Amino acid sequence: MAIRVMLVDDQVLLRTGFRMVLAAQPDMEVVAEAGDGAEAIEILRATAVDVVLMDVRMPRLDGVEATRRICAQPNAPKVLILTTFDLDEYAFSGLKAGASGFMLKDVPPAELLAAIRSVHSGDAVVAPSTTRRLLDRFSPMLPSGTGEPQHKDIAKLTEREREVMLLVAQGLSNGEIAARLVLSEATVKTHVGRILTKLSLRDRVQVVVLAYETGLVRAGGGAV
Repeated sequence: MAIRVMLVDDQVLLRTGFRMVLAAQPDMEVVAEAGDGAEAIEILRATAVDVVLMDVRMPRLDGVEATRRICAQPNAPKVLILTTFDLDEYAFSGLKAGASGFMLKDVPPAELLAAIRSVHSGDAVVAPSTTRRLLDRFSPMLPSGTGEPQHKDIAKLTEREREVMLLVAQGLSNGEIAARLVLSEATVKTHVGRILTKLSLRDRVQVVVLAYETGLVRAGGGAV
């Protein structure tokens, strides 16, 4: 079954370009388009979508708030935030709102397609190290974590799961974590899955966000 994609952007020309790229793929189908977040939410009420490509700056309702509302719904589609280098703060807000990742608007077609497939399969599309750099840049927007209560469910993690969580938040891949802790990648993947379940998170991008918000990881990527 083809991946059902929705394009949300107020620039018709940009949507046209993305649609042409996706239409050439046998495993993808553009099933809907919207010019702003409000229209996207309305369309999603009657249209089944797997992945939403979401712009951030749009009239009426911006992409961040639209993402927040979409991701709050049961069985919500995955959302990819589209951004530019000078709009990273929107990407950060989008990740907090529940997006599965962010991409630059001038992303090469092959990377866009790979990202859509990755998100559809349940993975995050941004390398954790990229997410970490983004969070480092905007760390003043986050609580310091000093004297603040941590996420209540972090206490549910085992010592090993907490250790894995810190390494995920510092930008290490499963393979790198496996090498650091002398574990198999399959074991690390299992730990990551349990962490997501216990903390009610959608993907490892949100693990990074939570680790910074609670002060478990400082700006610069170091564990507290």
